[in-house]
Amino acid sequence: MSDYNDNNSHKEQDSSISDSWMGGMNEGVADKAKDVKKTVLKLMHYLAPHKVAITVVIIFAIVSTVFSVIGPRVMGRVTTILVDGIVAHWMGTGLLTDFRQMGTLTLILIGLYIISAITGFFQEFIMARLSVKVTYNLRQQISEKMHRLPINYFDTRSQGEIMSRMINDVDMISQTLSGNLTQLITSGTTLIGVLVMMLSISWLMTVASLIVIPVSMLIMVVVMKKSQIYFSEQQKAMGELSGIVEETYSSHNIVRAYNGEQDAADKFLEVNSRVRKSGRKAQFMANIVEPIFNMVGNLGYVLVAVLGGFLVVQRVITIGDVQAFIQYVQTFTQPLGEIGAAGNMLQGTIAAAERVFEFLDEEEETSDPISSAVKEHYDGRISFQNVRFGYNPDKIILHDFSSEVYPGQKVAIVGPTGAGKTTVVKLLMRFYELNSGKILIDGIDSTEFSRDRLRDIFGMVLQDTWLYNDTVMENIRYGSPDATDEEVIVACKAAYCHNFIKTLPGGYNMVLNEEASNISQGQKQLFTIARVILKNPAVLILDEATSSIDTRTEVLIQGAMKKLMQGRTSFVIAHRLSTIRDADVIFVMKDGDIIEQGCHEDLMKENGFYADLYNSQFDIIEEEVAK
Repeated sequence: MSDYNDNNSHKEQDSSISDSWMGGMNEGVADKAKDVKKTVLKLMHYLAPHKVAITVVIIFAIVSTVFSVIGPRVMGRVTTILVDGIVAHWMGTGLLTDFRQMGTLTLILIGLYIISAITGFFQEFIMARLSVKVTYNLRQQISEKMHRLPINYFDTRSQGEIMSRMINDVDMISQTLSGNLTQLITSGTTLIGVLVMMLSISWLMTVASLIVIPVSMLIMVVVMKKSQIYFSEQQKAMGELSGIVEETYSSHNIVRAYNGEQDAADKFLEVNSRVRKSGRKAQFMANIVEPIFNMVGNLGYVLVAVLGGFLVVQRVITIGDVQAFIQYVQTFTQPLGEIGAAGNMLQGTIAAAERVFEFLDEEEETSDPISSAVKEHYDGRISFQNVRFGYNPDKIILHDFSSEVYPGQKVAIVGPTGAGKTTVVKLLMRFYELNSGKILIDGIDSTEFSRDRLRDIFGMVLQDTWLYNDTVMENIRYGSPDATDEEVIVACKAAYCHNFIKTLPGGYNMVLNEEASNISQGQKQLFTIARVILKNPAVLILDEATSSIDTRTEVLIQGAMKKLMQGRTSFVIAHRLSTIRDADVIFVMKDGDIIEQGCHEDLMKENGFYADLYNSQFDIIEEEVAK
């Protein structure tokens, strides 16, 4: 049960941790990628294993473009032959049109366009497969990275931010690879090919048509600089929006119970408005490039048409060459617009890629030892030696925690909120690393175990249950994947949930929804109790394990838990002190230190802090009854 996530822990952390968690959704929006060069180099390095496929795509793009670019020149030659024949016929010199040559050229032209189309198809096909593979690998790496990050990372980030990096940012990279990157290659190749063909027809007309290029480039630079800001803002706002949706949906009952619908709606509206504004600006800047380029291109088109007509009259070039050149001018301005639009989208992709790589570069948990400690059987002897820990280095929660827990003991940990009760358990499971000191398990330093092996020693039943979208059977089997159906049923009988499971639609095969809201809170807790009974661990950790169960069932469960705890070391975090009177030893914590320890009777005789806590609970009950 290494998936421990106790909400009570937030009470024991420095308030700045809680603040930063909430602030994860409102981080300062970067107005552009922090390091474009570094991100591009990382992206290129990431694409390096696919260099063969990318090379093939580039070759196909070049072939497709070359064959497509040659087409207008061949068509111009056909036009020249036809016009020359017609002019000769009008002048009475006979029909001089060479239809055989026209037919041959037409077949060549058809062949060129067919080959261009085929290579273009394979180019798109390979790039589509490549983008899907890259997307798959990126998401896989993000998923694996999540399991290697320290718990503190998730304490200081919103779920929506992480989801945004895994979904929105990766999707943008995929779209760029499948569409924009191919467009850049094709447009770049077309630009070069068209320029060569234009120069082969007339250098003078080429120079005239290139006058518009500086204007186009200036527009591209200005637009790309602006769009990069808006795309970064859009991606950041989308992460915040995902976090709000996740939080509101997962807590919709609480939102309604406290009439918080309007506040939630206002918060959503505010962030959604920012998504809309940044998205509108980003899309406007992305879409404005092409029409501006078209306008500038049309000016060049007029200039070329006038100059071409003059050169034909002067018999410098043929009318077919003018036709071909005009087609090239139109083709020349088109890739400029496409490069501008694709480059514009590339800015958003760089911002998205930077966010993804930042996540993948986050500092991970310290590595497990190469040779991990392994034992056939664990007695459950736990030794805390001068443990010092703080969620923030400048605010220590546990100052000098030392104690010895013997095999089979039932240890209760009590104290006021923020005393460090749950923190002790977190350190026991190595969810956090100690600032100093040691925790020994059967005489072995916990850092000598791999985390997987260490957490296999423990079984946890928490106040906050966790179930996932699968059948009842698989939810109880979680953590014990090799358990048979019969073993699961035996564990459920021991946890007193077998009978009500049989009444569910589908019984053990009933599928719980994502929030497990199709069963009651008490039923959820019984499932987690059955889960730990099935795991049969060496050490038990119980945190108000029966807080959501009715009194009658609680009595039965307490009996089952007592049987389970027999011969096992058990840690019980207790808020109702009446439930831990039978504990072998009680650790009384205050401000991160054990200030008292002993059995219930001894502590009550001391008439100290524990006695005050214990009596105060009954005083509160008596006051309520008197009212």
